[in-house]
Amino acid sequence: MNPKFEQDEGLNREDECRQLVGSLLADANMAVATADAFPNRPNVVGRLDGEDGNSLAINGHIDVVPSGDVDARTTGPFEAAVRDGRIYGRGSYDMKGGLGAAIGAVRALAACGIELAGRLEIHSVVDEEAGGFGTRALLDGAPRTSAVIVAEPTQTDVMVCQPGPEWVRVTLRGLSAHAGWRYNDIYPRPHDRARTRPGVNAAELATRFIDAVAHLERSWGQRKFHPLLPPGITTISPSVVHAGVGMGPNGLPTSVTNPATTPDVATIDFDLKYLPTESSKRVRREFEDFVHHWAMTDPWLCEHPPEVQWDLYGLHFPEFNTAPDSPLVRSILRQCARHGFPGRGTGFPAVCDGAFYEGADPVIFGPCGADAHGVDEWTDIDSLIGVAKAMAAAAIEHCGVAR
Repeated sequence: MNPKFEQDEGLNREDECRQLVGSLLADANMAVATADAFPNRPNVVGRLDGEDGNSLAINGHIDVVPSGDVDARTTGPFEAAVRDGRIYGRGSYDMKGGLGAAIGAVRALAACGIELAGRLEIHSVVDEEAGGFGTRALLDGAPRTSAVIVAEPTQTDVMVCQPGPEWVRVTLRGLSAHAGWRYNDIYPRPHDRARTRPGVNAAELATRFIDAVAHLERSWGQRKFHPLLPPGITTISPSVVHAGVGMGPNGLPTSVTNPATTPDVATIDFDLKYLPTESSKRVRREFEDFVHHWAMTDPWLCEHPPEVQWDLYGLHFPEFNTAPDSPLVRSILRQCARHGFPGRGTGFPAVCDGAFYEGADPVIFGPCGADAHGVDEWTDIDSLIGVAKAMAAAAIEHCGVAR
């Protein structure tokens, strides 16, 4: 369990995972190194030395999201129950299964006595679910490989691109007043000296803004396309909304429990996605222009414009757009066909750590299963074996065999 989501000593056992992964990689003749991404939260790197020009990394994260409603499950979330050719449990699909396949691949290479010409690395990382900070720490100052496979579950499809997500907060300022005088805020009144100053309800401003963003979202969905991603992938989801009185040092309203006061602060946190062919800089500018022009339609907001805050909680996954006919993609697709998997070249509608491997042309490839982050998450055992075989063969083709 990622301790950022839930503090439980019985579940926050990443160091035990480090020891297990490190032992398995060492058994495959890899040089193993560990380093903490956060205190007591270690990344593990297994390395077979070789040439840099045809080097390959396989990335997988060990952290998982909380188990959710345990009573709704047919098996315990951390029991790794095996039945009907499946492994059930939190993280079996997302994504300990893919990491296990990568470890199986290098162990198979070692068992067969195959020595690669290019460098091969296994990157077992923490904290992907909270923003990819484990991989970012691992890559900080480290030599890069020429290619990377991220072993996220893909139903054995080979995914060559992902949208870029942004978490952005829009803050709207109103004017507090007594709710008993709301009629004074919303109906025409003589503007004489005795009139109480009208309030401006920030919650209502937020409601109007969310509706306006929904129209922008539809516009993006109608005119922005990528051939390997679902239509409408450019979503702008209003995911967290706060309204209340007073601005606190954390950027949120200080009082949210008194309906008798007209709220003067509202914050909306959006999950915004943009195409692999777009840039973060361009999309940020487009969204900020929209916010500005929307505010200009309201006399109050003209004088009190909304504030836009990017990099919320430090989260930023870049987009990537690997060529669908790259040698590594073709190699993995050949292995899928050889082992009878329906692998096809497509795009990843979510996000993963691949985007942090700048210049490595990331590819996402992993096993079959279902219900990631849901009840009774599972992964298919046959596909785990097949993915391990495909990864081993792709590593041989990409890295070459030492003479």
